[in-house]
Amino acid sequence: MKRREFIQQTAMAAAGALALSSFSFKQKSEIGLQLYTLRDVINKDVKGTLEKVAALGYQKVEAYGYNDGKLFGMAAKEFAALAKSLKLKVTSGHYLLGKSDSTKAMKGTLLNDWERAVADAKEVGQEYMILAYLIADERKSLDDYKRICETINKAAEVCKKNGIRMGYHNHEFEFEKFDGQVAYDLMLKELDPKNVSMELDLYWVNYANQNALEYFAKYPGRFEQWHVKDMDKTDPKKQVDVGTGRIDFAALFAKAKQSGLKHFYVEQEAYPVSPMDSIEKSIANVKKWI
Repeated sequence: MKRREFIQQTAMAAAGALALSSFSFKQKSEIGLQLYTLRDVINKDVKGTLEKVAALGYQKVEAYGYNDGKLFGMAAKEFAALAKSLKLKVTSGHYLLGKSDSTKAMKGTLLNDWERAVADAKEVGQEYMILAYLIADERKSLDDYKRICETINKAAEVCKKNGIRMGYHNHEFEFEKFDGQVAYDLMLKELDPKNVSMELDLYWVNYANQNALEYFAKYPGRFEQWHVKDMDKTDPKKQVDVGTGRIDFAALFAKAKQSGLKHFYVEQEAYPVSPMDSIEKSIANVKKWI
C-alpha cells in the first residue's frame, strides 16, 4: 500500500520549530500520558506505576477502562485522590459506546449508566470524556456512523451540564469511504462543535494516509486533544518512541492554535523495548521541543 509523505521536511519544519516554542510557552511541563500505554503494568501496581509516571515529569494523564464506578480496580474517587497526591491531573478519560454484544454489560458506556460515568468523571476532575473506539459491529455503514453521532451528541448534553466536554478519538477505520463519503468527514459535520471536540490520534491519521494539517485548516478549533504517537520511518505498521520516527511533530505543534489544542498525551500501543522504557524516552524527546 502506498503511503504519501506526511510532512515535507524542508523550510516548513524550521518554521514549525520556531512556532512550536511560541505555543509551548503556555504548555511548559504539561506533557500528558494516555495510561493505556501502561496497560501491561498499571493494574499490577497502580500506585507504583503512577509514581513512576510522575517522577518522569508527566503532569497529566488520560484514563481508560472505566467500568461500574471504578478505574484500575479502584473507586473513581480513590483513584482521583491518588493521582492528586502525586500532582497528576486527570484531565480526560476514554469510554466505549456500549452497543456491541461484547460491551453491553459494561456500566459506564454512552448507552449504559452514562449519567453515573459523567458524575464520576466530574468528581475525578476530568475536563473531557472521550468515545475511544468503535467495535467493528458498531460501524458497518454510513447510517451506523450517523446514529453514533446522534448518540454522542446526546451524551455530550449530559457532559455539558456537568462542565465536561465530550470528544471522539479516531483510529484508521474512520477514514474509510461509504458510498463515496469518508466516515470521519461525516462525523465532523454531524457532531455538534459546541459540545463535542475531536481527539486526533496523530499516528492513526497518518496511517490512514491523511494529513492532519489539512484537517486543522478545514476544521479549525475542532481538535482540542491529540495523541502524540510516532511511526517507524520505514514500516508504517510499527510504532516507535515519540521523536524517533517519521512524524514531524514540530510542524504539527506549529499549528496547535489553529487546531484548538488544549491537551496532548503521549501514547503507544506497541513498544521497541518496554512500556516504561518508551514513556521515559518519549518524554525526554518531547521536552526537547518545549
